[in-house]
Amino acid sequence: MKERKATSASKVSPLKRVKLLISEYPVPTLFIIISILAIPASGFSAGYLIQELITRLVRNSFLVLSLIIPIMAGMGLNFGMTLGAMAGQIALIFVTDWNIIGLNGLFLAMILSIPMSLLFGYATGQILNKAKGREMVTSFILAFFANGIYQLIVLYGMGSVIRIGSNALVLSRGYGIRNAVNLINVRQVMDNLIPLKIFGINIPLATFMFITLLCLFILWFKKTKLGQDMRAIGQDMAVADAAGIAVEKTRITAIIISTVLAGIGQIIYLQNIGTMNTYNSHEQIGMFSIAAILIGGATVSKAKIGNVFLGVILFHLMFIVSPMAGKNLIGSAMLGEYFRVFISYGVISIALVLHAWKRLKEQERARAGAGLQGGDSPTEEAEA
Repeated sequence: MKERKATSASKVSPLKRVKLLISEYPVPTLFIIISILAIPASGFSAGYLIQELITRLVRNSFLVLSLIIPIMAGMGLNFGMTLGAMAGQIALIFVTDWNIIGLNGLFLAMILSIPMSLLFGYATGQILNKAKGREMVTSFILAFFANGIYQLIVLYGMGSVIRIGSNALVLSRGYGIRNAVNLINVRQVMDNLIPLKIFGINIPLATFMFITLLCLFILWFKKTKLGQDMRAIGQDMAVADAAGIAVEKTRITAIIISTVLAGIGQIIYLQNIGTMNTYNSHEQIGMFSIAAILIGGATVSKAKIGNVFLGVILFHLMFIVSPMAGKNLIGSAMLGEYFRVFISYGVISIALVLHAWKRLKEQERARAGAGLQGGDSPTEEAEA
């Protein structure tokens, strides 16, 4: 019997295998095809593309990795990671004001961001526990609300209530932080810590090592009791509660960890760029990070480390080549800009719709396999 199964499996045609792969990973497949078509049209050299992709990998990977733990806990895509990014930016403002330079300034900013991220994460977790089943929509709106408070503090509180001594940071009126903050004190200090150059391509080895540590932490965390509890909650909250797992406390912990990691990730992101847009840098982080992990093949209920790196590569490859491809093909770089903005917002909706369709098909196959006829079918909620 086993031999027959092995024989039938080996007789699967290559075309059918390709179809199965496409049906299993439709979003990554779509972006791979688009990238294959856009790269020649852009006219960029291989060396330039590799250098840009490495730069964007070290810049964005830590942020995208912070999304894995809430997904594992069944809380979907954490748009509330924006609150962690705000904590990281506030910490960088203080470090810049105190004129602490180099790695000392970078790690101090990370340390300062952690208490704020803990507070923001706890508040977010409490709110999301009141909105079970609607976590993504709730965290999305919560990020907008928190952004208003952040801008109130930074625009009116800093310099008036919160002392800021540096004239380079404060607006000419005497309070409020300038729109652009020069992070020269910490600019690329981690990226340049261990310089490595291979075939003319700069590789920020220290930042890659830091990202690798986070990957190892996630792998280790999944094997701990808390990680297993989160996976149980993600699979079935009612069963986990019946098994004695503190569901609400565990969900809050997942959001806290994600928010803390997002704060540190935002600091890594900004030290790579070297300039902080005080009022806008954090706004796009949540959207772009979620789009990247979805493009990598993750869903609202399942994500792996491999999805993060594949998604960052494909998503940012599109960002690099689309403007020039649009200019070379049609004569307008703006078309490429519009296309990549459309992609960054549209892919989230597309991925969620595909996820809902896929889960519906799985339900139908499960019912057919079990020989169920009639009766109540299991229901699942998909947010878009």
